[in-house]
Amino acid sequence: MIVDKVRIIIKAGDGGNGAVSFRREKYVNAGGPDGGDGGNGGNVIFVADPSMRTLMDFRYHKKFKAENGENGRKKNMRGKTGEDVIVKVPAGTVVIDKESGRVVADIRNPEGVVVLRGGKGGKGNARFSTAVRQTPRFSTPGKKVRPREIILELKSIADVGLVGFPNVGKSTLLSSMTSAKPKIENYHFTTLAPNLGVVKSYDYDFILADIPGLIEGASEGAGLGHDFLRHIERTRMVAHVLDIAGSEGRDPLDDYVKIREELKNYSQQLLERPEIIVANKADLPEAGKNLSRFRRKYPDKEVFLTSAATHQGIDDLRAAMMEALKTLPEEQAIREEGVIEEWQMEDEELTFEVSRGEDGVLEANGSLIDEIFARINPDEVDSMRHFHKLLKDMGIIKALVQAGAKDGDTVRLDGEEFDFVE
Repeated sequence: MIVDKVRIIIKAGDGGNGAVSFRREKYVNAGGPDGGDGGNGGNVIFVADPSMRTLMDFRYHKKFKAENGENGRKKNMRGKTGEDVIVKVPAGTVVIDKESGRVVADIRNPEGVVVLRGGKGGKGNARFSTAVRQTPRFSTPGKKVRPREIILELKSIADVGLVGFPNVGKSTLLSSMTSAKPKIENYHFTTLAPNLGVVKSYDYDFILADIPGLIEGASEGAGLGHDFLRHIERTRMVAHVLDIAGSEGRDPLDDYVKIREELKNYSQQLLERPEIIVANKADLPEAGKNLSRFRRKYPDKEVFLTSAATHQGIDDLRAAMMEALKTLPEEQAIREEGVIEEWQMEDEELTFEVSRGEDGVLEANGSLIDEIFARINPDEVDSMRHFHKLLKDMGIIKALVQAGAKDGDTVRLDGEEFDFVE
């Protein structure tokens, strides 16, 4: 079974909480605050593993979680940063955020790409000490990161893709031209996963892919059509392999028309890719007759007569592919939109808006209100004083006054009701 599209759940680590602590040392009468910051949560990082060919491993392992950051400690000790979680995927895997539908990353190299960033650690009370407020009894919590569902979609990276009906000799051709060892059987169905191999010469190498055999109706989802066609999207050139001898009882000319139609129906761009015609199984009867018919019908097509079984024409085909690729532009990575979600940084814009609820109570809501609430402890008097100062410094008090709030009125902030004090 081919597995090249799966859904999994990922979660970056939460940030650790800042600590509330005061120095307690012999001969120090009034030690100041020394609560350290919390550690940042671990990231979710994807890397390309050259030994992987499909997404089969993700059929059973569907949840990946990075480690949380540790809480801050006394003596201004910062909490430990959480360990990252490394997710290995085949090269050519595209990561898509299911919620937004945007492409997060195109995983092509083993260096690693951060897909979901861990939460920032909270600040310890030592951070809030001022000349006026010398003993702050509050800290801020670490940022929490919610789990995200993502789609992994494998689109094989290859310079040349071998396409054609099942059992036309693509796997044998791949093994003849590269060191790849695909499973080769004389069956009328199809290879169930793409196979890749490197074609090498003294001055140029390229990647050749055996794209699993297509059938009529593949572009409409017949069989595993969409799964197979997906792997052709990123090839720079298409090598159309025909059973020129018609050994399976099919007419190679009809095969050529039908496969071209499937490529066109899936994507017009596939039809416009540079193409090489590989007339395979040249060692079998009827090959010469059908080759003549093909050349009469398509006189402008360059055809390479090969026999993967006897290695006839393999060197000429390899050389032609290399020369053509040297003139073609490199395949471009899919446009990425970066990490799924980064928690609000201090220098990013935070906003709020004031409105009246259905009961007439003034309300203030928005990312700035959420950020302020994350910094306070409602059970601490000192923390609530800091809360009021933040409301004033950030212009929220002024906005409420402009909207008609007066001392003693009830206002609602982020769903919580307070008595308004200007």
